[in-house]
Amino acid sequence: MKEFRHAVPDEANVAEFSFKAVGLGAILAVIFGMANAYLGLKVGMTVSASIPAAVVSMAVMRYLFKKATILENNMSQTVGSAGESLAAGVIFTIPAIFIWGVDPKLFEIFVMALLGGWMGIVFMIPLRRYLIVKEHDNLPYPEGTACAEVLAAGEEGGSKAKAVFIGGITGALYKFLMSGLRLWKGAPEKVIPGIKNGLLGLESSPSLLAVGYIIGPRIAAYMLGGGLLGWFVIIPLISIFGSALSSPIYPSQEMLIGDMGAWEIWDNYIRYIGAGAVAVGGFVSLIKSIPTIFESFKEGFGELLHSASKKKIVFKRTDYDIPIKYVLLMIICLAILTMGWFMYNGIEAPVLVTILVVIFSFFFVTVSSRIVGIVGSSSNPASGMTIATLLVASLILYLSGYSGHEGMMAAITIGAIVCIGICIAGDTSQDLKTGYLVGATPWKQQIGELIGVLASALAIGFTLYLLNESYGIGSKELAAPQANLMAMVIKGVMTNSLPWGLVFVGGFSALVIELFGINSLAFAVGLYLPLSLSTPIIIGGVIKMVVDKLNKKEDETGILMSSGLIAGEALMGVLIAVFVYFKWNTIIEMTSWENGPIGSSDLFALIPFVLVAALLFYISKIKKEEVKD
Repeated sequence: MKEFRHAVPDEANVAEFSFKAVGLGAILAVIFGMANAYLGLKVGMTVSASIPAAVVSMAVMRYLFKKATILENNMSQTVGSAGESLAAGVIFTIPAIFIWGVDPKLFEIFVMALLGGWMGIVFMIPLRRYLIVKEHDNLPYPEGTACAEVLAAGEEGGSKAKAVFIGGITGALYKFLMSGLRLWKGAPEKVIPGIKNGLLGLESSPSLLAVGYIIGPRIAAYMLGGGLLGWFVIIPLISIFGSALSSPIYPSQEMLIGDMGAWEIWDNYIRYIGAGAVAVGGFVSLIKSIPTIFESFKEGFGELLHSASKKKIVFKRTDYDIPIKYVLLMIICLAILTMGWFMYNGIEAPVLVTILVVIFSFFFVTVSSRIVGIVGSSSNPASGMTIATLLVASLILYLSGYSGHEGMMAAITIGAIVCIGICIAGDTSQDLKTGYLVGATPWKQQIGELIGVLASALAIGFTLYLLNESYGIGSKELAAPQANLMAMVIKGVMTNSLPWGLVFVGGFSALVIELFGINSLAFAVGLYLPLSLSTPIIIGGVIKMVVDKLNKKEDETGILMSSGLIAGEALMGVLIAVFVYFKWNTIIEMTSWENGPIGSSDLFALIPFVLVAALLFYISKIKKEEVKD
């Protein structure tokens, strides 16, 4: 592992927790939180915001304040990256409430997000000295280490920031022209002759292209494989063999399966098969992590007791956490607030529910903090841990006499708080690794994380409402795969209404894929999502593969531009949602080409997408003279 700690010595008196650093970080937390909420609801995954936040921070600090220390830039990215992680935990769970037809209050979303985020931070703090310091050589924390390298090479911030801003402007302009003025179709489709209900689509979205570039060709190919199985194997088979059968899912519709189109079969069947595959894929990821889980839990609990027993120890600046007595006090306060929250919402047995939240949060925060040190935040099996939480919690609540709406709401609240804590703990671990490498002050970073969670929690509820009102959470535009899965799991346990046959088909499909030695979770997500979402992702993955071969090394410029594409498109999507929500879209409707010969053309819709793909390739490719063997 690269050794450059400390970029700032222990004894140095360098600006770190400044108003400009924290303020900029809070703004970035809101921006990246909104962007990742949109992306996560659309495709079921989020992207790490640490490096983009660090690059943007360095550029803004240099432009507005002329000078900023490496520790101030690190503080900005620490606060800013919390927004992405909180958004991931929120959109994986809370949208399930919208899917059930219930609109939670903004204050309710804020409280769940805040409780989960702060629990993830305070439970992780006692683990820092063991996971980050003692296990420094064994746990690389890939995103945290990469972010430290970017900060250490801060003089390159101008060129790196340029890639982010080019991506952001391109993504925003593309989204405005496509979804705002509706100059071209967002998802061109082509019926494949000779295959009953064979439908090939492509969501012409820069953010999906960018996701494929970031995750790389292998994971993108796994997702495409799942999509192909669903749309070119299972849907045609259902269409052929079910031509004389009515739908067992919605028999009241009296619709013959053979009369259903591809999208109707996806809605009635593939979503449940995909949900079973995602559930099993998540559990397999969790099972693979059992040795790590056991070791992390043992070491984490031992470190917590060890830290609590220490008295009157003076730590160096770069090794000073929030004191354990304050951490324990915060845990007690959060537990009391959680119990009060359940009582306020009229949920009976609030003590039982609070105990479940605290136990699952502590256990899985420990697991998450350790796992991301090995595989990175993007491979953190948060879905599997959340599903395990929901299954156990739902079963306990059901056996305790809670069912129906009350039991479902209690279960999703438990799952939401735990899931948000899992995601935030992974982000906090990466940020503390970055701080360890560059010589930051841990307790200041931990305070920064708390502020970042607070800032993004204030905005995430508004974002969900805007997106739901404008696009519809659970619709084709915002499929919300994880939230749909969580809703299915809880409702299935509480009401025994889940079509288990379809779920088992998906589950065994994931097991077969796992036996081939393939990442079943990525495959399962591809099976669950519409194929039109996987096709642009694989194109981005192929571009990444070609660029890396030409450059003869891993590319960073393309990753930064991809992050900009995601942020730009997502933020413009949220802005358009604001216009739709407040019915300010008269100009958009007047200038729409949607029903014209160009606006309705499938072929024309591919042209701007190809241009963006070409731009990504051009920006990412290093000139020949810069490549050294």
